[in-house]
Amino acid sequence: MRTLRFALVAAALVAGFANASPTDPRVGAEYTVLATPQPTQTVGKKVEVVEFFAYHCGACNAFEPTLVNWVKKQGDNIVMRRIPLPFQGASDPEARLFLTLDAMGKLEQYHHRVFRAVHVERKRLMKDDDIIAWATANGLDKAKFMEAWNSFGVQTKLKRLPQIAEAYKASSTPTVVIDGKYVVSPATVAQSNKIQDMGQLMTATGQVLDALVAKAAKEK
Repeated sequence: MRTLRFALVAAALVAGFANASPTDPRVGAEYTVLATPQPTQTVGKKVEVVEFFAYHCGACNAFEPTLVNWVKKQGDNIVMRRIPLPFQGASDPEARLFLTLDAMGKLEQYHHRVFRAVHVERKRLMKDDDIIAWATANGLDKAKFMEAWNSFGVQTKLKRLPQIAEAYKASSTPTVVIDGKYVVSPATVAQSNKIQDMGQLMTATGQVLDALVAKAAKEK
């Protein structure tokens, strides 16, 4: 019976992949559905989009331009939230950097600079001291940065990140969650559609996101 059950599951997965299409994504192929949907922070017809990312993640860096352009294209249809995945646990320095920049109102100005520092300038920003040195060398007032870095608000949010990641079942980056329930990543899109070209993958991922936002909006 167990062998038969596994065979049926495998057959279903193969069938799902065979019918995969970025413009008409299939559950179990391009995306999955959270068993326990998470509450969203949107009202009306707007759809919440959450990206779990990490600054050191090469795939996140590659995905970033596509995501930025996609968010602009969606406009008022969505509300975008970024959540750093704390690979180093509840004191993750990269996640703390993101939260500190956000607390200072500098996130929009510095978010892309961090990606550039890590992936173009080859800076290692995985430790507190290295991050603080980089931030002050790149125009941020040290006293203000340290005030935000050590603030109660940043510390509280930082400690909650592992619980948030667990609730969304996010264990890899980049992972995008649409309306608190539909989970997709460039990796799943590539696998289900057998895409190897990076440009094609970015286009296909955008198409999947478009379809899932439309689906979520229709369900509201």
